[in-house]
Amino acid sequence: MNHLNRSALIVGASQGIGLGFLYKCLETPEIATIFATYRDRHSADRLFDLSRQFPQKLTCLQMEIADESQIERAIAQIQQSTPYLHFVINCVGILHEGDLQPEKSLRQIDSDRLIRYFQVNSIGAILLAKHLLPLFQHDDRSIFATISAKIGSIGDNHLGGWYGYRASKAALNMLLRTAAIEYRRKRSKAIVVMLHPGTTNTRLSRPFQRNVPPEKLFSIERTVSQLWEVMENLEEQDSGEFFSWDGTRLPW
Repeated sequence: MNHLNRSALIVGASQGIGLGFLYKCLETPEIATIFATYRDRHSADRLFDLSRQFPQKLTCLQMEIADESQIERAIAQIQQSTPYLHFVINCVGILHEGDLQPEKSLRQIDSDRLIRYFQVNSIGAILLAKHLLPLFQHDDRSIFATISAKIGSIGDNHLGGWYGYRASKAALNMLLRTAAIEYRRKRSKAIVVMLHPGTTNTRLSRPFQRNVPPEKLFSIERTVSQLWEVMENLEEQDSGEFFSWDGTRLPW
């Protein structure tokens, strides 16, 4: 990302890792234009504070990632401002929400809750890939990254449990691995990757941090810095791969 006047989109920028990436993009001179999405206006105060501080650089867009019509509308708004994007990171994910909690055993499996996991963690990301394709129609190196999770690795599953979250992240990886192949044919400069951030101190992980060693519980700033470095070092042949926060490739 060493050219001037680059455009970025951060999906899920109102909190957590997404908000951390927004701060990173705001302090990166090469990125001249940033679009940042939020789901609920009532939980996006910090995002809108930043938009008032950087009115020429930051545009806020409402988007529910499980609603394709909202994805289409947000991307249409982006296209009114710029024909191209150079950096997109999807930080939206769900692990727990109300009575939606990770399953510890088969008896806790519920079809509606499974569907919710897949809607947010899997389907939303591939719908983004579908509708973002025209914005990568340029000759500059670009990145479309999605936050995945090591727990979605089938080969690394030795503990079991967390059926819906595991399966939805595995599906995310397969969907974007497949999209990367099509992108390679149609948008050869776009690198599509899945990223494992490690356990980060956010609302998503907070109920499950008790047994995490302090040195393995990352601050948002550290997570963003580590993932940014991974993305900076990506090459075109890395498209479709699944990387951990330290740059190592994770098994499918």
